Amino acid sequence: MALPTLLKAALPSIPVVNQLPGIRKSPVEEFSGIRLSRPPVTVERAHVERYAEVCGFPSRDTVPVTYPHLLAFPLHMAIMSDQAFPAPAIGTVHVENSVTAHRRIGVGETLEVSVAVGAPAPHAKGTAYSFVTEVTAEGEPVWESTSTYLRRVSTGSTNERSESAPGGPSYPDAPPHGLTWRLPADLGRRYAAVSGDHNPIHLYPLTARALGFPRQIAHGMWSKARCVAALENRLPDAVRIDVAFKKPILLPGTVAFGSAPLEDGYAFSLTRPKDGAPHLAGRTTAL
Repeated sequence: MALPTLLKAALPSIPVVNQLPGIRKSPVEEFSGIRLSRPPVTVERAHVERYAEVCGFPSRDTVPVTYPHLLAFPLHMAIMSDQAFPAPAIGTVHVENSVTAHRRIGVGETLEVSVAVGAPAPHAKGTAYSFVTEVTAEGEPVWESTSTYLRRVSTGSTNERSESAPGGPSYPDAPPHGLTWRLPADLGRRYAAVSGDHNPIHLYPLTARALGFPRQIAHGMWSKARCVAALENRLPDAVRIDVAFKKPILLPGTVAFGSAPLEDGYAFSLTRPKDGAPHLAGRTTAL
């Protein structure tokens, strides 16, 4: 997320400024959707290896199953920064993500990437927007995802930022089994350098506090990728991976990983070791 994009994303969140022409967002009821595509992009080994290192994947000639999200993220931000999109990018929360890999994607492949978002849907805590990403290679679908972003409506709760939203998807239990990960304070900055997601909530205590968090938090898609990396050698080439992001992971911090086999895949989780508070719940499904 380059500085001009970050600035464009932040201005609609600033009172008074957000009412200026060229910055003021369109009303929710007027939004019917946006679709954007990027020019074909060739998967570069150096970028894949940087991503694999920060997320815990091994180095291979194929990309980690969560990697194509990085190719779509600039389109996500371009849509959110568009004046026609009703919700400001800053303060809009990624609450769910589903990835479907139809096959492995090789390093060096050239891909076409498009993202579409339709009209918003009501959510238990506000308004939800579903960003659907499609990745093709020579016209063949190879990867797709749905990212659900929530624009909260204040309920007056003093703990709104850390509550998991009711009414979301439910997942099989995957209690922790002794494996913990200690996450450094600079994890958000390291992941931002690879992913392009420089949302201030992930970078420094000061920038996170300005947006209502006690200190910086881990990216949701990093936490998903780290869980998938722990399971990757047991997953088939064609797989669907669904997660719900729950309570934010404060950095530095420690998380407990859990997994459990299912008939057609695995359930997995990240929790806070001291009290079991959920950070992430998910499952894989073989296709």
